[in-house]
Amino acid sequence: MAGPGMRPTAVLFACGMNSVRSPMAEALTAKLFPGQIYVRSAGVRSGKVDPFVDAVMAEIGVDMSRHTPKTFEDLDESGFDLVVTLAPEAHHKALDMTRTESVEVEYWPTLDPTLATGSREQILGEYRAVRDQLMMRIKKRLDWAPPPSG
Repeated sequence: MAGPGMRPTAVLFACGMNSVRSPMAEALTAKLFPGQIYVRSAGVRSGKVDPFVDAVMAEIGVDMSRHTPKTFEDLDESGFDLVVTLAPEAHHKALDMTRTESVEVEYWPTLDPTLATGSREQILGEYRAVRDQLMMRIKKRLDWAPPPSG
């Protein structure tokens, strides 16, 4: 278990349907902390794969083809040090599920890019904004440092 000021070793990201925000956050964390942090994602309800997520994550070299949306109930693991919720409904669900556990639950209000309208490029812009916001928050919260260049 991580103490105050310590980096968590197991993180769960949660949103509404595990289609956009939480799988992005899971993939970004895995990319930034390979082999260092156990990371998973889940949603309150079952969602479907979102092709815009695949597109904006591929732009930064992250392959999302293996992601299958999962609900909290689909998770076959527990023992997370930190649960980060990205939507209000996920926050309520996480607090309810962890009320008897010693786990930090943090709410990071994150816009839902599926609500974006306009051209394909405008919609992709909204997805990129969410991706980049998550990247910044993850780096800050989990104390990321760039690997030493050799």
